[in-house]
Amino acid sequence: MKNHFYGRDIVSIKEFDNEDLDFLFKSTDKVRNMQQSEKRELARGRILGYLFFEPSTRTRLSFEAAMASIGGISIGIADVKSSSLEKGESLADTVRVIDQYSDVIVLRNPLDGSGRFAAEVAEKPVINAGSGTEEHPTQAMLDLYTIWKEKGRIDGLKIGIVGDLKYGRTVYSLLYGLTNYDVEIHLVAPPLLKIRKESIYEVEGKIRIHEHEVLNDILNELDVVYVTRIQRERFPDVQEYEKVKGSYVIDSKVLENTKSDLIVMHPLPRLDEVSHDVDNTPKAKYFEQVSYGKDVRATLLALILNEKF
Repeated sequence: MKNHFYGRDIVSIKEFDNEDLDFLFKSTDKVRNMQQSEKRELARGRILGYLFFEPSTRTRLSFEAAMASIGGISIGIADVKSSSLEKGESLADTVRVIDQYSDVIVLRNPLDGSGRFAAEVAEKPVINAGSGTEEHPTQAMLDLYTIWKEKGRIDGLKIGIVGDLKYGRTVYSLLYGLTNYDVEIHLVAPPLLKIRKESIYEVEGKIRIHEHEVLNDILNELDVVYVTRIQRERFPDVQEYEKVKGSYVIDSKVLENTKSDLIVMHPLPRLDEVSHDVDNTPKAKYFEQVSYGKDVRATLLALILNEKF
């Protein structure tokens, strides 16, 4: 199959169809099964340039580990205070500079539209690692891959998405990605954090979506429960955050009457929405998500950098 990822920007999951995702997942399995010496040839001598203008642990380290695993190196900015943006340099100029040093760029920025803007400015491929409240496409790719690996399929599943559905960009990317499959979605959130209708109008006609406020109303029917953190940093009013924090807590007791093969996912970091007593149960898959994430991103980088794969 032709590699449609070669030289391509990864700005929105909406730009990838079922065939693209299937190719990515099967390519990821291929990379996971490669000998280390063979894998390290995929990006030997290549440079990943990262620009993280928002706090990140997993995403930045995942991309660095991914690039290292296929033989490349990473350079970049992980803190705005250590960059020339502190001196007033524009985002466009910062992107153009890193573009000169890199073969592929990974950007995280708190401004909506920043991923698309960087892709227009840069000559090298740009991967959007989170743009404001919009999207986080590679998170959706690794989330879908996790479901595909752990459940053996995506079609036919009932998937619950729980927590901050208003501000959580991973939620929107996941929903957009799921439009490629025959699934039933259950959105669970308090009234203040319900999904932004204007952001999913194009999704509603493609997949079945049901909304709930009480998790127990639907939990025992689900095949996958995807839990998100209520993000204090995105609330314009901290009092509004106080009203909804701790709205849902998944613990081992809550999971007692669920399907035996239910999987619990979380993009991390977590606060108290998934109890630590879930960690050692077979239903907990959020640390597997982290591991799969490195492999998906390594494969994505390899596909972007190599026409023949």
